[in-house]
Amino acid sequence: MSSITVHPPESQVSELFRAAFRRHAAGVAVITAAGPAGLTVSSVASVSATPPALSFSVMGSRSGRALLEAPSLVINLLGPGHATLARDFASSGGARFTPGQGWADLPTGEPYLPDAVAALRATPLHRIPVGESTLIIAEVVAVVLGEPAHPLIHHNKTFFIGTGEPAPNHIDPAP
Repeated sequence: MSSITVHPPESQVSELFRAAFRRHAAGVAVITAAGPAGLTVSSVASVSATPPALSFSVMGSRSGRALLEAPSLVINLLGPGHATLARDFASSGGARFTPGQGWADLPTGEPYLPDAVAALRATPLHRIPVGESTLIIAEVVAVVLGEPAHPLIHHNKTFFIGTGEPAPNHIDPAP
């Protein structure tokens, strides 16, 4: 059984927070802007269907700062063939926007992946600083749907392919 510390020091909470989210699987996207600039995120979340809006967070890296200043962005939801690309955009020295990665430009100038599960063009509505990161809430203004595919998932610092197998539909009995 786990032990719970009621008021742990902030540094301990931060480390435990990181450990908790390493245990939480999340879909992977590469966010891009004209320039080009881009980075890998696993924090994309749907916010509203009307108007269509989403959120994600970025840190203060060079790519993150470029995305924060961009008037529009493309959120490329990645599929099973994008693990290497996700790794490249997650590291500061990774290859970016190479011809072999399959990039194209939208008529508005932002790079997008035609073979992504989906590419959502969005305009930022709010940029909210939170600690070392900034939460961006953006309105989706266009969507390019790719071929349906299993998602690329990030879990415990590793990329996996979602199998699409449904979870058992039952309720565990109370202990």
